[in-house]
This record gives sequence, structure tokens and C-alpha cells, in this order.
Amino acid sequence: MDKVLITGGLGYLGTELSKFLVKNGYKVKILDIGYFNNKFGKKNKNIKVIKKDIDNINSKDLKGFKKVIHLAAISNDPAALLNSKITWETNVLSTLKLLDICKLSKIKQFIFVSSGSVYGVSKKKKVDENTELVPLSDYNKTKMVGEKIVNNYKDFFSTVILRPGTICGVSDSMRLDLTVNAMTYSAITKKIITVNGGKQIRPQVHIKDMLNAFLFFLKNEKLQGTYNIGFENYSILKVAKIIKKKLRFPKIYIKKEFDVRSYRLFSKKILTKGFKHKFKVEDAISDIFEKYKNKKLNNSEQSYRTKFLSKKLKK
Repeated sequence: MDKVLITGGLGYLGTELSKFLVKNGYKVKILDIGYFNNKFGKKNKNIKVIKKDIDNINSKDLKGFKKVIHLAAISNDPAALLNSKITWETNVLSTLKLLDICKLSKIKQFIFVSSGSVYGVSKKKKVDENTELVPLSDYNKTKMVGEKIVNNYKDFFSTVILRPGTICGVSDSMRLDLTVNAMTYSAITKKIITVNGGKQIRPQVHIKDMLNAFLFFLKNEKLQGTYNIGFENYSILKVAKIIKKKLRFPKIYIKKEFDVRSYRLFSKKILTKGFKHKFKVEDAISDIFEKYKNKKLNNSEQSYRTKFLSKKLKK
């Protein structure tokens, strides 16, 4: 049974990825500081959870592992703004330390999750992997620098850099601050969708397509390089209209203030390697609505996440 170490495995993406990989025959170890009090993994013998700051990782944590997926990070713009020093230490210096340990441990494959937001603002219709990076925030900048560091280790093990669009869909460690998730939750609970601006374009990717992308690269170890992962380039207003059509009842309220970031992702590269995406924004909306109907979704976890992270980063 192949073993995979996932840093940041108790977060929105990592929680679902861990379960998904176990279902596909992998044994998983999660290394996570445990900010969000996620108790996931205790009942699955193929998932081991080590609660530890990524900066304290050592060679013992990697013993017996040949594949590493690096998710651990201060993972969005608002959180990164709370403490620039911690953001750079976590997203850059800790990544460098992890890579050094991976080199000493002679791992075979390292998958780094960057962000499509490293492109900043781009009017190009096809923002491919060769497009100039113009990161606007600390979060975007640390991801860009993280990529450059990872590329420096490509002679020691297989390196893959993923640049996903905004992920959407349900997770046992839910995030309700992501575009589709936030707007859908607002539509369900408040019967209104607030659109900030509306014309700016954002690429979306369903969380299940992200999980399949990880599996794709784990199974194709010889593939290296940087890959965009975003298959639906919609304006924020278009997303609101899709939600309105899907749920039928919400109203759309447009505000003049908006985030200037606007870019598309052109993801032909990963498709030419044989990857196939299967899920759409509409599927994420339906999944979120079903989870809410079944009383498995509320805002308390998101509120806890926001307050706790704010408290930690402001110290």
C-alpha cells in the first residue's frame, strides 16, 4: 500500500483528499497544526494524524514515505493580511525546510499546491502556465516564491506545482468564504446574493476535480512541472445568476465595491496529459444545498475558523 504524507491535511481540501486517497488504496499521514479543531482521522486505521506545526517537521515524520503533498499554508488573502511575518514564515520558510527534509529522506514525489491567483490581474483570454506572474497580495507573493523554491529541487525528486482556481463544493472541514460556497450559502440562508462588482472573472474548480487531479499525478509520477487547474471562467455576476437559476428563490444585490483581481485559467496542459474534469459549479451548488437541507451545514464552523485564525495570527 503506497503511503502519502499530507501537510495541512485537516483543512478544507486536505480533509476530503485524505479520505479520497484512502478509498483509492493509499495509506495517509496528516501533519497539521490543528488550528480548526478537526477530529478527522481517529476512526480510520489508514489515516494517522500528527498535530504539529509544519515548522517543526523532522526526518522521522517522513520515515517510510516517498510521496508528499504540501497543503499547509496561511491560505487566503484576508488571513495573510493579519500577520505578514507569519505568512511569509509559514508559506515560504517552512516550505524550504520541508523540501530540505524531503531531499534528505529521498522521497520520490513532491506535489505543491500554489494558487491561480499568482497571475494577479490579466486580460488574456488564455492565461496558461507561461503567463507572467503578477501577484498582488502577500498570499499570492508567497505562493509565487514557494513555486520558485520547489523548482530548485526538481533534480532531487519529481516536483509538481498545481495552480488551482477558486475551489468550490462541500467538505467535512467546510469553508464558506470561497466564492461559490459563500454566495450559495448566502442565497440559501438569506435569500439574497450580494455581488461585489460583478464583472471580474474568476476561474472555478470543483473540489472533486481537485481530488482527481492529485490522484492523477500520484499515479503518473513521471509527470513534472506546473499545471493550471480551473475549468470554468465565470464573472462573479455570472456565478450569482447560476446560483439564482439553480435555487430559483434568491435575489441578486450588486454593490459597487469589488476586488480588482480578474483572470482566467487556461488548463489545456493538464488535459493534454490525459486528465479529464467531470464536475461543474452547478454540482457544487447542489451539493451545498443538499448538505444544508440535511442539517449538516451551518456557519458556526466558519465563524470559529475566522475568529480562531484571527486570534492566532494577531498574537
